[in-house]
Amino acid sequence: MKKSYVYFMTNKNNTVIYTGVTSNLLKRTYQHKNKVYKGFTSRFNVDKLVYYEEFEDIGLAISREKQLKAGNRKRKEQLILGMNPNWIDLAEGWLFNEH
Repeated sequence: MKKSYVYFMTNKNNTVIYTGVTSNLLKRTYQHKNKVYKGFTSRFNVDKLVYYEEFEDIGLAISREKQLKAGNRKRKEQLILGMNPNWIDLAEGWLFNEH
């Protein structure tokens, strides 16, 4: 079964947190980094993957994305700090080596 992901990306100063959902985290991260699609993430230079959750079912991932988007920034920051306290770009490290 294909995995799905909910993820947060930010810019170099961590001032914007973008929440997304995808079935291919590596490809989607690449698209953000290379500004493949014009929109929010390209306009605000959102290109650093700082958090993600993995799901076995796309429906669950979409539900979780909606829940996170309805929440506030503080809650998102708490999730990021739990996984990635230094807000490093996970796409530059172990994530690409595992998948």
